Amino acid sequence: MSRFAVRFARFGLLLCLAGSAGYGAYRISEMRGFASLQLTGEHRLEVYATSLEREIEKYAYFPATLGLEQDVVQLLTQPANPDQTRRVNLYLEKLNIRAGTLSIFILDQHGKVVASSNWQQKDSFIGEELAYRPYYRDAVESGSGRFFGIGTTIGEPGYYLSSSLTGPQGLIGIAVVKVGLEQLEKSWSAVEAPVILEDENGVVILSSVPDWKFSATQPLDEATRRNFDRTYKYNRRPLMPFPGQDIRRIDDTARLVRIPRTAIQSANLVLPETGIFMAQSQKLPGTSWQLTAFFPTTQVQNIARNQGALAGMSAVLVLICLLMANERRRRIRDRLAAREALQRANDELERKVSERTAELSSANQRLQLEVEERIRAERTLSQAQESLVQAGKLAIIGQLSTSIAHEINQPLAALSVLSRNALRLQQRNEYDEVTSNLVRMDSMVEHLGKITGHLKTFARKSPDTPSAVTLQKAIGNVLFLLEQRLHRQQVKVQRNLPEDDLQVWCDPVRLEQVLLNLISNSLDAMAQTSKAQIDISAYRDGDRIRLQLRDYGSGLSDDALQHLFEPFFTTKAPGIGLGLGLAICAGIVRDFRGSLSGANAPEGGAVFTLEIPIWEQEQAHG
Repeated sequence: MSRFAVRFARFGLLLCLAGSAGYGAYRISEMRGFASLQLTGEHRLEVYATSLEREIEKYAYFPATLGLEQDVVQLLTQPANPDQTRRVNLYLEKLNIRAGTLSIFILDQHGKVVASSNWQQKDSFIGEELAYRPYYRDAVESGSGRFFGIGTTIGEPGYYLSSSLTGPQGLIGIAVVKVGLEQLEKSWSAVEAPVILEDENGVVILSSVPDWKFSATQPLDEATRRNFDRTYKYNRRPLMPFPGQDIRRIDDTARLVRIPRTAIQSANLVLPETGIFMAQSQKLPGTSWQLTAFFPTTQVQNIARNQGALAGMSAVLVLICLLMANERRRRIRDRLAAREALQRANDELERKVSERTAELSSANQRLQLEVEERIRAERTLSQAQESLVQAGKLAIIGQLSTSIAHEINQPLAALSVLSRNALRLQQRNEYDEVTSNLVRMDSMVEHLGKITGHLKTFARKSPDTPSAVTLQKAIGNVLFLLEQRLHRQQVKVQRNLPEDDLQVWCDPVRLEQVLLNLISNSLDAMAQTSKAQIDISAYRDGDRIRLQLRDYGSGLSDDALQHLFEPFFTTKAPGIGLGLGLAICAGIVRDFRGSLSGANAPEGGAVFTLEIPIWEQEQAHG
């Protein structure tokens, strides 16, 4: 064999050994990374499953309680009476609004809808025959039913809870409550990994990525699809295949999936645009549903590649050293005179290789630490900003607590008097007066519901999703919350708003927070003034809406104008304000792609100008 052939064989052996060492290190590091990722995934899946179960179970008792309502029982057991039907429809409508469900309706024992919460809408369920629906059959057979499906009337997906209603003669009807899970889906969209929920047919019924919803994770034959069309389970949707492509299975609950770029390009997620994800699944207890989360594996694979490359380089270095030692021995045999020169060259080479390896390893560790620190810092900053906005909102609610308590205490006191009066009237058999008292009590309860409804809507944590918002309605909601304080300070509100709706593109809850903060500051500024009035005007200026709020207080000092929107700057007495309100408002308006400015009015007092982009039809599709 020639010398060239020997060298070529040695070089090939060197590459094979280095490749084997690198691949082995890569596989070991990858397995450890996937094991760590699985532990994290199991915890997150438990959290998702618990939140889903809690969202459904809080409505589980609703259908059965409808059987306790006497008007509902009479509607199902006695001949049809228009007045009776109207009373039940009104009761279901109010109950649906207060409970926050999508719809509530009553079926007779044959599956026909006889009363519904949406009885006044064009797409009312009244008169529909729903005996083919699984939730009707389950309630008839076992007393209760649960079913996820898409409404056949308006095509709105929801979770149906049903319960049989019985009388002395047996089954008299079925009560059904339809619950929406969109709020839970929105909360999933804020997590770091996409989440889907599959039903018993392998169809995605909930997803943090909108494009994945109602896709099939397993092949569906024609017979199955025809059955879906016959029962209207998915309202005859096409059920496209799920975009993920399985690569290999890790264990019984986890597998690697490749997701193309187009599969998540429309999702508002902090994720790689494309790549390989670890899909981890978990069965929901008591159901045939399966919850699956997709965790990016980029970091695990990068670490595994670095470990594999480092192991391969180390193997190359070791083999090179061995070959050089062998070459040195051969040269010693051939040429003894060059022994010292060869030794020095070999020592120098080994030193440089060792130093370079140490430098590369140190640089790699520093880079990994810097990346992790930056990710933690960005996440901490985002959480701090969200917490600061919510804290500002709750601080304003605390300031309103006295007014809200006064607004609620008056109806409560009246309810107490009316209830005691009704008992005395009932004892005297004056039932007309009892009915009058009950009607007034119902009106007061509805008024209390509006107050707490406005406060609950304002206090909830905003999903930070922009939409079309009517400016006049937002101003009305804020003035409703401040109604008692305005009355107490005898402040007149002068509104100069156009008759046509001014619609802006922003988050409605956060817009109301800004307006509430600005008007509250105006009330504080006019606490000691003789003319207590707030002027609110708005008009369209090109592609923006310009809103101005002017008070008749003492105005803004030169120092306040220079530091108006700086955090922790305040002109209020110590212990009254932190100086964060205007800073938070300015940040919220910047998120709307708008602007907020303050100045002194020429006639006295302060005026704040708020500019927000106007809502255009194109934004709804953008």
